[in-house]
Amino acid sequence: MTLPVLRSQNPPAAAAGLDPLHEIAQLQQRMNQLFTTMIGDLSPGTSGTWTPLADVTETDDAYLVEIDMPGVDRKDLTVEVTGTRLHVRGEIVEKEKAGWLRHRTRRVGQFSYQTLLPGDIDADHVKADLADGVLTVSVPKSEAARPRRIPVSG
Repeated sequence: MTLPVLRSQNPPAAAAGLDPLHEIAQLQQRMNQLFTTMIGDLSPGTSGTWTPLADVTETDDAYLVEIDMPGVDRKDLTVEVTGTRLHVRGEIVEKEKAGWLRHRTRRVGQFSYQTLLPGDIDADHVKADLADGVLTVSVPKSEAARPRRIPVSG
């Protein structure tokens, strides 16, 4: 059994001078350029500034920021708090390799992570700890920002 073939009444795009695949490739290239401009190059192994993966958790008395930092040495890290902005930056230094590099998916180079923390924070008591490839930054809330339990009388 053969199925009927439907043909368009319009001329093919190639005959009209338009190649849909070429247009899609151009659109994808432009979208990649815009994306890179907005948030940096996310391609694995690039040496440009990139943003590591992170989780921000709020507890009753602090904000916890956990940032993936595999291969980062603590001497290559800078952690700063300005107002309610937390800024972590540093560099993963590329190790010397013997032989030819056939494939790379690990990132190297400079990175930067910034986040704005809601509410008042106690910047004098911020703690940072690097263990097992995860940087944990604990930013305590100020006394005014912590919840208080109010006794009910009556």
